[in-house]
Amino acid sequence: MRRTAALIAGGGPAGAAAAILLARGGAMPVVIERNREPQDMVCGGFLGGDAISLLRRLGVDPASLGARPIRRARLIGGKRMVEAELPFEAAGLSRRTLDAALLDQAEAQGAMIERGLTIRRIDRTTRCLHLSDETAISGDALFLATGKHDTRGIARPVPPESDPALGLRIRLDPTPALHAALDDIIELHLFRDGYAGLLRQEDGSVNLCLSVAQSRLKAANGQPARLIEDLAREAPRLADRFGAATAGSAWSSVARVPYGWRATRGEPGLFRLGDQSAVIASLAGDGIAIALASATRAAHCFLQGGGDAAISFQPDFAAQARRPVSLANLLMHWGGTPWIAGPLLGLFARAPGLIRQAAAMTRIGAG
Repeated sequence: MRRTAALIAGGGPAGAAAAILLARGGAMPVVIERNREPQDMVCGGFLGGDAISLLRRLGVDPASLGARPIRRARLIGGKRMVEAELPFEAAGLSRRTLDAALLDQAEAQGAMIERGLTIRRIDRTTRCLHLSDETAISGDALFLATGKHDTRGIARPVPPESDPALGLRIRLDPTPALHAALDDIIELHLFRDGYAGLLRQEDGSVNLCLSVAQSRLKAANGQPARLIEDLAREAPRLADRFGAATAGSAWSSVARVPYGWRATRGEPGLFRLGDQSAVIASLAGDGIAIALASATRAAHCFLQGGGDAAISFQPDFAAQARRPVSLANLLMHWGGTPWIAGPLLGLFARAPGLIRQAAAMTRIGAG
């Protein structure tokens, strides 16, 4: 069995960011990534100001990757619509492009990236990854960056829900009219038990993500396109946006998203990063910023205090994430409750500064 000082499970934004910083500090980490090439994921097309600042510190400039500037937010619920300027710079960038740039930077710094290997299970006592090629590798410290997906042996202790949220995503090829309608804006649609977000990406496509209660997709016979049709009365503009695309990719999904969960207890040698540390509702929050901020803090803690620093890292990061995660979760709940969402949009229409304030208060910060 191989062994390394710093072992990273997952090569998404959290894992790659940790690899960059650990390599800069001389730890020479090993990253285990299941995909041979970067893929578009269900979540992560939006970059807020804190995420952009953290990326630049890592040596990755979203603008140079072609990221589409986003300056405004548009909220739509039923027939109500309100817009406001964002209080920070933001951008739309596909995960495929972002992940590739971060992994390239990690390799340039000296990190070892092992691709095409699925983690079958993790022994948390020995911090050992058992891989799909029948080999195993352990680390003095394990940086768990597997995103919203749990791994056997080290799953998040999340209480079960009777009707959990799930995430859905499709890449749309827009008509010129849809392309213009989403110029420099992130558009958020509210409906019962869920929400959807649309934004333009660097490749000219439109990223459409939905978060919805499992029961609503089940009522649509498990077909996301049918779900959009079923939402036409509640979210007619969303159905119009979907219909204004000339083509689209296959739908991707992730089940049982535990919005609002945070890892509050640490253990020696185990650093939980990204969605393994805190899961923020993307209606108001920024999961990429959570990934980058947790990775940055974890890498610095390890370089200064070794594996034992994980004991204090986890509750400290949970405290940092408490306000943005809790507020984003509350806004998601309000947005998915029609009798609250309507008056809330009315309030935002009269005082759009509240949208800017809510956007600012749901940032994790660049530290």
